[in-house]
Amino acid sequence: MKKILICTALIGIAKLGIAQETIEVPYTKAPEVTWEGDSKEYFSEVWQTQVVTNVSLPTMEVFRPEKPNGTAVIVAPGGGLYALSIHSEGNDVAKWLNTKGITAFVLRYRLVPTGEDGVMEITNEAATNPARIGERVAPVMPHSVADGLSAVSYLRENAKSFNIDPGKIGFMGFSAGGAVTMGVAYNYTENDRPDFLVPVYAWTTAMPVQEAPKNAPPMLLVCASDDPLGLATGSIELYNSWLKDGKTVGLHMYAKGGHGFGMKKQDLPSDTWIARFYEWAITEGITEPMTTN
Repeated sequence: MKKILICTALIGIAKLGIAQETIEVPYTKAPEVTWEGDSKEYFSEVWQTQVVTNVSLPTMEVFRPEKPNGTAVIVAPGGGLYALSIHSEGNDVAKWLNTKGITAFVLRYRLVPTGEDGVMEITNEAATNPARIGERVAPVMPHSVADGLSAVSYLRENAKSFNIDPGKIGFMGFSAGGAVTMGVAYNYTENDRPDFLVPVYAWTTAMPVQEAPKNAPPMLLVCASDDPLGLATGSIELYNSWLKDGKTVGLHMYAKGGHGFGMKKQDLPSDTWIARFYEWAITEGITEPMTTN
């Protein structure tokens, strides 16, 4: 019996290890930004969720489905560029995508250098000196976007080892991660062009809407009209920028949902946004439907 229990435990650890496979994303140093200490992961009492802060070295955590269909999604959690809501807008998203055969990569892109509690820092600044947030975000954002572009090119170059299609690599980002998503959309080259984009309540004040690129990837936007940060307007503007140029684009604007809903359950229609993404992805030929066999 003891041997059986040990074997069972080892199998469980092995399975857990698959979900914890980590990739170091190639990057160029940021001499104008100084980080002190390593990144931190903790439960934020302010946001009531698990967060990661003070990221100076970009990485991706790999989530492999049991039956991969070739589609890959890079997931960029949000958090004002001061933190990453690593579960609700990261790992939980990746696990859901896995159930549909999609291989997911949760990106820990570079963040604003912070101390012991980055969430408390942005909360205090929002209350006392909101302009300070923009000042601290500005020098870091280009490097966060560069991390996103590097993640795309890395997966395309190593597609075979991840059992993914190099022509089906998408980028999905939430809030500040949505700003990174749009930075990727506006700055890609042939090698690091994402094949589809999913900005979820994107922080368009940090990454203002521009003209759609000539060969813009298909895009699906998700937001809520009652977003307290006023991001619904930016999502509509972004949608229109793709639409007026005849690019493939969809929009799910929920009446209620607020900001930062991610994979949280609020008993609202916005709870099922990710299922709407999956339906859109099938319709556009971005992914293959799961077989029942």
